Amino acid sequence: MTEHERRAAAETPEHIRCALITVSDTRTAATDTSGQAMRAILEQHGHAVVAQQIVRDEIAQITDAIRAAAAHCDVIITSGGTGITRRDSTYEAVQQLLAKELPGFGELFRMLSYHEIGAAAMLSRATAGVFGGSIVFCLPGSTNAVRLALERLIVPQMRHLVWELLRQ
Repeated sequence: MTEHERRAAAETPEHIRCALITVSDTRTAATDTSGQAMRAILEQHGHAVVAQQIVRDEIAQITDAIRAAAAHCDVIITSGGTGITRRDSTYEAVQQLLAKELPGFGELFRMLSYHEIGAAAMLSRATAGVFGGSIVFCLPGSTNAVRLALERLIVPQMRHLVWELLRQ
């Protein structure tokens, strides 16, 4: 561990407060396997899921949920609505909120996805950025995509990302 990583670990809250938002017109709490996977992975790594909900794929519902979560969460993770169908609107909803975008997240996610699913990875508009005092990640609705993003990208960097926001 580098000195920078040691400082980040010491200055970041032990339990990062997370909000999970599933964007779907059809999923319920019982059928939201992506939401269940997100919660399990985050809790396995000692993070606190303080809010979890399902919203319809409507820009106003998505932005309202993100605004509400940002008032009390360090990290907000959405799943669903990042494709290219007419109903997919998570990307548009989040883009209007972000003060700073993290383009590297989407680029890395699509690269990793390519190794798993091939050229279909280009259909994802996964993105991340900063809204208020929160990091927002927007993931596809697939349970496999959620696991890939959390295990390979988000969880390994979450404490550092939150530290970067807190040190401002």
